[in-house]
Amino acid sequence: MRRLSKWIYFKLLGWKVVGNTTMSKDTIKKAVIIAAPHTSWHDFYIALLLRQVIGIKANFIAKKELFVWPFGYYFKSVGGASVDRTPGQDKVQAIAALFNEHDEFRLALAPEGTRKKVETWKTGFYFIAKKANVPIFMFTLDFENKQNKISEPFYPTDDFKADMKFIKGFFKGVKGKVAEYS
Repeated sequence: MRRLSKWIYFKLLGWKVVGNTTMSKDTIKKAVIIAAPHTSWHDFYIALLLRQVIGIKANFIAKKELFVWPFGYYFKSVGGASVDRTPGQDKVQAIAALFNEHDEFRLALAPEGTRKKVETWKTGFYFIAKKANVPIFMFTLDFENKQNKISEPFYPTDDFKADMKFIKGFFKGVKGKVAEYS
């Protein structure tokens, strides 16, 4: 499967990986991975291919309603974990707890929370990483240059503003599939 994924990713689609190309060799088994800009459903298969190409296991969360037959089986098999999105729950705590339930858990999220253009990111990924005491990896969905740039692991500090400035700076100028939503 990995050879086929590499062929599709590199040869058929013409994408490349830059930056921390040794992420799969890192001993970090638990992390939050943020991908941006998230502008299209195409991001999902690019991310699935990328994970095969670099050889890591990555997980994602989705509303529990998506985890019904037949889709539930597929979503679980590709690393999905269901979350209850009903109001009044501490979602950060519930998601951070998933890290304790697994020996290896790398949670991939889109900080925009939607595929549409947003003015501000949702910051749950940051607080999940802090609560779970895991690093954040950043990767771009750069359709203009057909590349996924991957960061070194970033450990959140106690300076939220400075950390967010650093994190957002990693994605500066990157254009997603739907450029006007970037």
